[in-house]
Amino acid sequence: MIEDDDDPTYGDDAGSNDEAANEHLDIGHNLYTKSFGGRLFLAPIDPNPTQILDLGTGTGLWAIDVADTYPSAIVVGTDLSPIQPSWVPPNVRFEIDDMESDWTFPTNSFDLIHIRGLHGTITDWPALYAQCMQALKPGGWLEQAEYSAQFTSDDNTIPLDGGIAAWNRVGPECHKVLNRELQVLDGMKDNMLNVGFESVVEHRFKWPIGPWPKKPELKELGAWSRAHIETGLENWTLRLLTSVLGWTADEVRVLCANVRSEIRNPRVHAIQRMNVVYGRKPGGKMDIDT
Repeated sequence: MIEDDDDPTYGDDAGSNDEAANEHLDIGHNLYTKSFGGRLFLAPIDPNPTQILDLGTGTGLWAIDVADTYPSAIVVGTDLSPIQPSWVPPNVRFEIDDMESDWTFPTNSFDLIHIRGLHGTITDWPALYAQCMQALKPGGWLEQAEYSAQFTSDDNTIPLDGGIAAWNRVGPECHKVLNRELQVLDGMKDNMLNVGFESVVEHRFKWPIGPWPKKPELKELGAWSRAHIETGLENWTLRLLTSVLGWTADEVRVLCANVRSEIRNPRVHAIQRMNVVYGRKPGGKMDIDT
């Protein structure tokens, strides 16, 4: 984990829900958890929460792990696709729901609302944050973790005319057409502040792509990061580039093959940025050390 804290002051649902896509989500869960030092989230919530909401729960691993950690809390995971397991802890329930529609959750309900990996899927983030604000208890927390869909390098080892450079160009083109922001991570903090969240904190991380770092913990993180990309790249790219930009399937597969070749090259030190932002709904107890 490479972390750059700023204290205090693309989307995983975009592809089809086949086996590779679900594996991509499961690897992502492990990648986030490793980045957080084994923690499931960073917000300093009440130690005895009663209700927790996971938006865009995917395969439900985060919700299940949180339910095991907080057995007294009811954990609700929502998603557009019913891809969650049927055998879950008794304090977990999954619902098919569109988070951009009007919510039916009672106001002042949740101690924590969790969002992760939804870049490129939402048309109006401030409106979504406003619904989160309404559904949170006074003093409750909203946390969002997002990674960049753009690959960068701190030592300029990404070829300027290769697959990664091409991918960095076409991804934003797709989402501009779809009117969905791809680089969500850079606007999360300001969006939370503008909606009225308090005690807003941002943590910045970098994921190495591939086991090229020398430090063992970063080498392991890089291996997971590369697996995360390789299990999601073609599934996500094929649908978008063929349907939005009119590419042929063969053209997309060539692009993905070039990207995979570069991220497997130990001389290419590609990274993805990942930011975590959490903020507190005004009111409630003020004795939490942020």
